[in-house]
Amino acid sequence: MAYRVALLGGSYDPVHLGHVALGDYFANLLQVDQLRVIPTGLPWQKATLQASSQQRADMLALAFAGQSYSVAVDLQEIARGAQGLPTYTIDTLRNVRAELGPQASIAFVMGADQLQRLDTWHQWQALSDYAHLCVAARPGYDIATAGLPPAVAKAFTSRLATPEQIRNTPHGLTYLAQDFAVDISATQIRAALQRGEKADSLIPPLVLDYIEQHKLYRS
Repeated sequence: MAYRVALLGGSYDPVHLGHVALGDYFANLLQVDQLRVIPTGLPWQKATLQASSQQRADMLALAFAGQSYSVAVDLQEIARGAQGLPTYTIDTLRNVRAELGPQASIAFVMGADQLQRLDTWHQWQALSDYAHLCVAARPGYDIATAGLPPAVAKAFTSRLATPEQIRNTPHGLTYLAQDFAVDISATQIRAALQRGEKADSLIPPLVLDYIEQHKLYRS
């Protein structure tokens, strides 16, 4: 049986319960040997991050502690950012593929909002050469009416597969989870924290303690 890994990237500024739920959903659906959470280094499509790279990595370790499956915080994008290099998902996927070999099943997980602008990603059409693309969407989400860029819609729908097919092939397939309805944003959380609210319904308790201890996201 091939080694299975799911990759969950993001800025994680801060990590929240939506991230944990998304990782948990696909870790169980795909029966992975490992979930890798990958904090971005220099996200070329986002504004400056508020927490430091080390703080974001620390919060991720706390958020995913105690899961029933193996979780690793992968710092390769932070390492590239420290060298002044931009964060491109294609580079990350190439590195993971080189590490795990040609037979491993690698699934890159994203939200429907990221799929909407996938055609703006660096070398986006090559992503499927290294991994499967798994998308989480709200109930009722329909690719045909979602207003996706035509090239993205065509590429995604032509490769739709079952979880079993993704588990047992290395790359090149897509999956749409239409029953994932967590609605949390880091922007929403930062605004709440700046207003002095605890946001304890949105953030894992250990992460909230860390934020308070380090006085993060205060106005």
